[in-house]
Amino acid sequence: MKTIAIIGAGPGLGLSLAKKFGEKGFRVAVISRNPKKLAIIVNELKKLNIEAKSYVADVRDLPALKQALNAVKQDFGHIDVLEFSPYAGPTHFKHVLETTAEDVLEQIKGYLLPAVLSVNEVIPDMINNASGAILLTTGISAMVSYPSVGNVGMVMSGVRNYATNLHFELKEKGIYVGHLSIGTVIQAGTAGDPDLIAEAWYNLYEKKDCFEDTFPQEINPTKLSN
Repeated sequence: MKTIAIIGAGPGLGLSLAKKFGEKGFRVAVISRNPKKLAIIVNELKKLNIEAKSYVADVRDLPALKQALNAVKQDFGHIDVLEFSPYAGPTHFKHVLETTAEDVLEQIKGYLLPAVLSVNEVIPDMINNASGAILLTTGISAMVSYPSVGNVGMVMSGVRNYATNLHFELKEKGIYVGHLSIGTVIQAGTAGDPDLIAEAWYNLYEKKDCFEDTFPQEINPTKLSN
């Protein structure tokens, strides 16, 4: 049985991803800093007879994140799919003209560095097994200029660049690397319903016929600006 590890899991997108992959036969490991939210996710998954376990770690604490991922591998034996989507947070958005070095560093510590560490923790086994998938989630500022989220856009575009390089280096080794850029507010019952995003992610993973996509799919990054 395959295992998916979801980094930055919450009761929104994280839970929807866990349900989607779980219903496809995956065991689920969820990692985030909030034990109460993790308990909600695991309880919901158990109601659906999905094997799941939670691990408490703040992604900004790299040693703790590394320890959590190692615990997942110890408990489940392997990580077949890594999904990375911690919350970047609207409270942390800064206009490009107001962005300071500290604002950018906050995003680097909270998104880029944890992404690199997480990937580093799963790549050796995936290469050895010639299989696996790495799914990196960003906001639409990864693909288009958005001055109002200047600090976040710098880091999201960096994650996209990282994902692109990984894709080209790992595709011949049997490892799928995907990137999904979300251009909507994630909220149940709307066009940005997390269940719909989870469905889009699973479709990308299952088909493996393209590296990246946007959500909603009809977004044209070349025509976006603000």
